[in-house]
Amino acid sequence: MYHGRRTAAAVLTALACTPLLTGCLGLGDDPDAGTNGVAKLPAPTIEQKASAAAQAAPTVRLTGTVVSNGQTYRLDMRLRGNGGVGEVTTKGDTFQLLRVGDDLYLKAAADFYGTGDDKDSQAAAAKLNGKYVKVPPGDPAYKQFSGFTDKKVLLADLFVLDGTLDVGDHRKVGDTKTIELTGSKGGSLDVSLKGTPYPLRYQRAGNAGTLTLVDWGEDFTLAPPSKSEVVDYGKSVGATPAPTSSAKAK
Repeated sequence: MYHGRRTAAAVLTALACTPLLTGCLGLGDDPDAGTNGVAKLPAPTIEQKASAAAQAAPTVRLTGTVVSNGQTYRLDMRLRGNGGVGEVTTKGDTFQLLRVGDDLYLKAAADFYGTGDDKDSQAAAAKLNGKYVKVPPGDPAYKQFSGFTDKKVLLADLFVLDGTLDVGDHRKVGDTKTIELTGSKGGSLDVSLKGTPYPLRYQRAGNAGTLTLVDWGEDFTLAPPSKSEVVDYGKSVGATPAPTSSAKAK
């Protein structure tokens, strides 16, 4: 009798775990249960919602890499509508950028400016070491560097996936569930399935870099440096090793 009951129980358990039924070992679970539901929408609609969320958010932190014309830029920037602040690294050089309105400031170590062999060059570099330099609007460096501090410019490129747009896999960025948008010719965008459908990760086509976006809507201080922290470099930053390509994250 005992053996018969045990056998019957085993058979019932096996039947309950067939693909025809749900609830056993997680089979048949809805991957969108408890989410904001955007994964069930068409790809263009998901993209529109993510774009609208990004534009409406007052702030964001953007980190990661961008490869352009063979040159790699590593970014860690906090952005808002009227400017941004953070750090950029390229070719072994790291510098800080701060933009408030139209005023762009750059801060770097002496080596960034090129010390040269003569005493005057070394003295000039030493004077700039660790100080903010206000980049003149007419200097080529202004156009190149200011793009790194422009929320509108940087985020616009997140929504340029090559080819036909499609809905990809359910994934995660950190602990947050996401739905992947893919371009048929490369590139992907992870959109949050929790709360507001913010874009959380952008992988550029052709292994040209990955950007992660966090802290949407979180406030941060953005203010010009004090006068004691700023060195007037004249009408041109000149000696700075400006990137060879646009700062836009294409």
